[in-house]
Amino acid sequence: MPQNIFILTGAGISAESGLGTFRDKRGEGIWARFDPMKLATPEAFARDPEAVLAFYDLRRRNLRDAKPNAAHFALARLEHALARRGETLTLVTQNIDDLHERTGSASVIHMHGELLKARCERCEALRPWLDDLTISDVCPDCGRAGTMRPHVVWFGEMPLGMDLIDRALREADLFVAIGASGAVYPAAGFVAEARAYGLRTCEINLEAADNADLFDEQRLGSASGTVPAWVEELVGP
Repeated sequence: MPQNIFILTGAGISAESGLGTFRDKRGEGIWARFDPMKLATPEAFARDPEAVLAFYDLRRRNLRDAKPNAAHFALARLEHALARRGETLTLVTQNIDDLHERTGSASVIHMHGELLKARCERCEALRPWLDDLTISDVCPDCGRAGTMRPHVVWFGEMPLGMDLIDRALREADLFVAIGASGAVYPAAGFVAEARAYGLRTCEINLEAADNADLFDEQRLGSASGTVPAWVEELVGP
């Protein structure tokens, strides 16, 4: 019988690629060093757009220098292997990086947006954006200046693709969370929904998530080691 796998990835899968996590139990995540209320809310952007844009410019430059790790490659291989067997993989990520796409993952749902894109607050046009973003930049579509913002979901905003995510979760047989803190909702609630739908659940993480008690199976270790090993168990070397 075909198997449908739903995978949620969080910042932990990209940590070994040099991209910082947002929260960890050692208090070393990004939000331990920066105040999210000053850098990641619509109100912060309205109050001090230069500071917000400068923060995301730094993150964009960091992302351009980052490289996917073995965990990203393993998930791309899993997607293609399942497709050959008539099975499906839904890959939902909380990450705003493009490391999944760089390894060949074909259809990634970015519920928190994408750092390498910008959108216009006036006409809502969405464009790839690899360079720094400033308040003087002009929207390529409507021609207005000062309206472009990072295509990321800030605190207080609705995550993207929730209808697609809910449909995929209902149709899945297995739910797997990789590198997720279990502290950020609504993503942290997906495992409870999965259990309500009768899915098997598995956590793959460097350390136990806040909602670890909701998983049927837990594999702890570095993403670059645990994820490829898990994929090999599913589809072979």
